Amino acid sequence: MGSEPSRRRCGHTEATRLLCAGAHLDAGFRRQVIDELVGHAERPVAPPLGADVLPVLAHALRARRDEVRTALLLLAVWAGFLVSDVVMIWDAAEDSSGGDSGLSADDSLALAFESAGTGAPGLFGGLVPGGWAASYAAVVLLLWFARIFSGRGRDTAVLPRVPLPPWLAWLRRRFAWLVTASAWVTVFRYWWEAWGGIADTPYPVIFPLLLAVVVWRHQWLRKQTLRTALARQTFAETPPPDLPDRYADLAGRIRREQDASLTLYDANRPFVGAGSPRKPWSVVLELRHREAGEDGGVPGPRPAAAQLTAREVIGMIEPRLKALKKSAGDTGTGRDRLRDLEIEEFVYLPSGVGRDEPVSTGLGDGRTAVVYDSAQVERHLGESVGEGGEARRHFLRIRVGAWNEQVVVSLLVRVHTQGGMLVLEVVPHVLGPIVPEFREIDAIVGSEPEGPLRDAARALIDAPSVGVATGLAALRALRSVLRRWSARPEQAAPDAPLMSLRQLASTDELSLFQEMDVARYVRTLQDRIGEGVRDALRAHGYRTDRLEQNITNIHNSGLYIKEMSGGALATGSHGQATHTERSTV
Repeated sequence: MGSEPSRRRCGHTEATRLLCAGAHLDAGFRRQVIDELVGHAERPVAPPLGADVLPVLAHALRARRDEVRTALLLLAVWAGFLVSDVVMIWDAAEDSSGGDSGLSADDSLALAFESAGTGAPGLFGGLVPGGWAASYAAVVLLLWFARIFSGRGRDTAVLPRVPLPPWLAWLRRRFAWLVTASAWVTVFRYWWEAWGGIADTPYPVIFPLLLAVVVWRHQWLRKQTLRTALARQTFAETPPPDLPDRYADLAGRIRREQDASLTLYDANRPFVGAGSPRKPWSVVLELRHREAGEDGGVPGPRPAAAQLTAREVIGMIEPRLKALKKSAGDTGTGRDRLRDLEIEEFVYLPSGVGRDEPVSTGLGDGRTAVVYDSAQVERHLGESVGEGGEARRHFLRIRVGAWNEQVVVSLLVRVHTQGGMLVLEVVPHVLGPIVPEFREIDAIVGSEPEGPLRDAARALIDAPSVGVATGLAALRALRSVLRRWSARPEQAAPDAPLMSLRQLASTDELSLFQEMDVARYVRTLQDRIGEGVRDALRAHGYRTDRLEQNITNIHNSGLYIKEMSGGALATGSHGQATHTERSTV
């Protein structure tokens, strides 16, 4: 087809590394990775742009597995805490009644609540009715609520925060301060009473410390994983982790869809994963043969009956782009990102067929194949060139991965020639950097271990809120597994990609330098595209003056695009691209 191979090498890019780190650091992003790739088997993955979702999924599953194990350990400690409380309540009830009380468990529990309500902490202990376990549970919940209201308990950074009105934000800050103060007062009171009675009842101190040990273990293992597997050099030199064996079929489907030069699309979300669209531009040009004296005075080399095809136009655009790529690599410095310019033909197919559903090969032999099969992709690439239809769409996709794949510039170029007209459509997209929260991985990797004393203190402080968050995450994981087991997503109606994990974790905020680079790449590539179309017109004996005028207008001022109904420049025998000021009278 004349394009570069579609095999992508994105498993070791910086974008992939940061997404893998986000799977450990961001619980909300981790859930979305697993829900999208595992929980929606009916949807293929979006085209990757500088990132590979397979290692991201592997790290997300590993982080969820560690989280569930931690939640089970926390549950075991809490169970021991409750059992100790029940035993102490039972013994205290027997002692208060002279030994053999004959009280049932319900009677003992009721006695515990009554005694705690009379302000007699020396009998059963604790701050609230029910004993020490209930008291520490109140401490845990208060600290967790304080973290939530202060804004530090948000478990995902990939979704935008909803801005609050100033008065509501003020109230929230005051309420958060009140909850935090109440929580710490409760913490100090609990530990004061627990340490005061440690000689008689040590378990109110032992079990909170055990909970802190479990949280410390969880945090230490996570940091070790981040330091050993996701350090920049280690990640670049180590093969990506494999998915568990039970996901082997899923891994094969994802790898096939990421490597294919084809994707399914929904009409309401056609370019999933490409990023934020920039102003598209198009040229609609009448194909007119040169006469003697026009465009240098040389008539066209082909008779008037010859028709210029989209394949021939693309064949002229690609050498211009490849020459640009070669010149960027021959500059001597080797730092211009255009040296890694990717040029590829790509097909968008309307959704309606399943990702694993056999379809006809179109060869008339009765054979079938999956839509993402390489032979099917080649067939669509060959048949769709030059089509002006509304469903299947062929593009020449040009991609620049700048700033270590943090800024991805993509231009989708569509050409078709029908009815004596040349239609050229260029749709630029920009995919922004990954959210700054995921870059915390570099601070973790570059930092030295904090030492046992500081680690213990931090774990003791973080244990209540982290324990609640871990338990909730484990419950969400259980709900996700049960929902997938009951819903059978592989039997759901076929669908197109709904989201791109790379785009989900990106931000549209570009620095001034990044904006300058994006503008340079887009303008440079548009210039090469225009030159390629002009070469094709000249080579086939067509006039190029109208094209040159339109391209000049597009390059000189964006107002021409804005004023001309979305960027379509229609030219005829007397057409001119001029800008007129609208009267405000």
